[in-house]
Amino acid sequence: MPDLLVPTNPLPDPGQRATITVEEAGAFLGVSRTSAYAAAHRGEIPTIRIGKKLLVPVARLRAMVETEHVS
Repeated sequence: MPDLLVPTNPLPDPGQRATITVEEAGAFLGVSRTSAYAAAHRGEIPTIRIGKKLLVPVARLRAMVETEHVS
């Protein structure tokens, strides 16, 4: 089994923060701000909108990452 990279920016505990910014999600996933927003708009990163703010629910992002399998 190949070594898996551990993100340098760990996700906060959902009990501490329910959401993070798209930029923070991108940093966690190791992609640029532009790529993170593009993925969010394509529905590849789970988001919720509150007013004009686009946020990423920590629990949903964590579940998404944990269910992905490396081939």
